[in-house]
Amino acid sequence: MLTVTTVNVNGLRAAAKKGFVEWLAATDADVVCLQEVRAEPEQLPEAVRRPAGWHTAHAPAGAKGRAGVSLYTRREPDEVRVGFGSDEFDGSGRYIEADLPGLTVAALYLPSGEAGTPKQDEKYRFMDAFLPYLRELGARSAAAGREVLVCGDWNIAHREADLRNWRGNRKNSGFLPEERAWLSEVFEEYVDVVRALHPDQEGPYTWWSYRGRAFDNDTGWRIDLAVASPALAGRAVKAYVERAATHGERWSDHAPVTVVFEGRLPGAGLPAPGEDVRASRARVPGTGG
Repeated sequence: MLTVTTVNVNGLRAAAKKGFVEWLAATDADVVCLQEVRAEPEQLPEAVRRPAGWHTAHAPAGAKGRAGVSLYTRREPDEVRVGFGSDEFDGSGRYIEADLPGLTVAALYLPSGEAGTPKQDEKYRFMDAFLPYLRELGARSAAAGREVLVCGDWNIAHREADLRNWRGNRKNSGFLPEERAWLSEVFEEYVDVVRALHPDQEGPYTWWSYRGRAFDNDTGWRIDLAVASPALAGRAVKAYVERAATHGERWSDHAPVTVVFEGRLPGAGLPAPGEDVRASRARVPGTGG
């Protein structure tokens, strides 16, 4: 079995004080993908920067206190890469990927956007740059006999079933027609694993605003996704949201999303030096375990 969890921690230093450390110690996951870490590695407490039993890689944002993504893996990755070949976004702390035997796994934090503002323009630029890379990654991995799993906060609800108040959000970022159409293009080549396993379910939601009683009323959005290459998605046997029992037990405004795959991944070899068209991207060694 391969178990992968993704969660937006809404600030890892704060989450560590509220229950993340205990959650990490108890999880059965082989890989954990974090988003919105909002800290430099040296600012993190040792219990989350280099926890026992884990190899960690962190990609902080160039703007301090913003974004940031991390990967925690039980096995030391063969290679870790930050960014996807974008001059604008590779230093923004929004994408990191690691090569494990037969699998490339990534943590993604797609910009949230705000309709009618420069933030939404930034989101669209990210989407325009990221989709070609996703296609290239899928093709390159398939040619090498490898699988791909991109987990994270995609900040887009694809279908009406993916947010409770969809009627009231049709003009808001995260549920705009252009964003949903873009995600449909992603799903032409990849699979939304949770939706594939739960095709007729409302949600399960993964984010709830801290405002009002959104969590208590389950007025949420499903924006934290595990997006897999088709063959890998076909081996998913379980997917669930680790929703806190009460509002007070939450350590983030997002909940962890966990997917379990069965079967052993083939140990395909990595491209030789010079064969990978993104070979110039930043390499970051694992720092933990």
